[in-house]
Amino acid sequence: MRAMILAAGRGERMRPLTDTCPKPLLPVAGKPLLMWHLEKLARMGVSEVVINTAWLGDALVDAVGDGANWGLHVHWSHEPPGGLETAGGIVQALPLLGDQPFMVVNGDIWTDFDFSVLPRSLEGALGHVVLVNNPLHNPQGDFALSAEGRVKLEGQKLTFSGVSVLSPALFKGVSAGRKGLRPLLQQAIAQGRLTGRHYCGAWTDVGTPERLETLEKALAGAG
Repeated sequence: MRAMILAAGRGERMRPLTDTCPKPLLPVAGKPLLMWHLEKLARMGVSEVVINTAWLGDALVDAVGDGANWGLHVHWSHEPPGGLETAGGIVQALPLLGDQPFMVVNGDIWTDFDFSVLPRSLEGALGHVVLVNNPLHNPQGDFALSAEGRVKLEGQKLTFSGVSVLSPALFKGVSAGRKGLRPLLQQAIAQGRLTGRHYCGAWTDVGTPERLETLEKALAGAG
């Protein structure tokens, strides 16, 4: 399985920290967020990783290079200023991701979720998403989950973690340009072709300096 790390965002809410440092390179417990992901991907046996860039992309390339330090082969997908949003970024990177389901992880999250439990085959589904308990900044959640593991739009909603396995078929017919992922996931839900799981472990969307500080304290306490 190949993987894509989404790292193109500007990180407006993290300013001034992100004025000179791309958000995925912000350190958590002494290690940049992006490096946590690269280490986990390498441990699960992933060898090909695509990373997209827009804001301060050169800094990301300088920090990661070709991925050899992690036993990975990293491909770079450079986007225009402002980025292409999630779906647009994936569409641009599809030639690097192959014709099989691939993993996608947001570069600005931290989680102890074990990536290796994600399905390698989607068995007819267009995607599989990891949902987590709703954080304070997203109390209404995003998607609901049936007892059979089908993602729904109605019901007790959970928050999309930013970790998923997606089929290239999800993006069939989608033109290039700035596009969000949610409309495509909603289409897959309407077709009954989006599965998911609820993860109750540690997860943080490192979207503000306050959340970064809280995560640092939590990991220091755990250590």
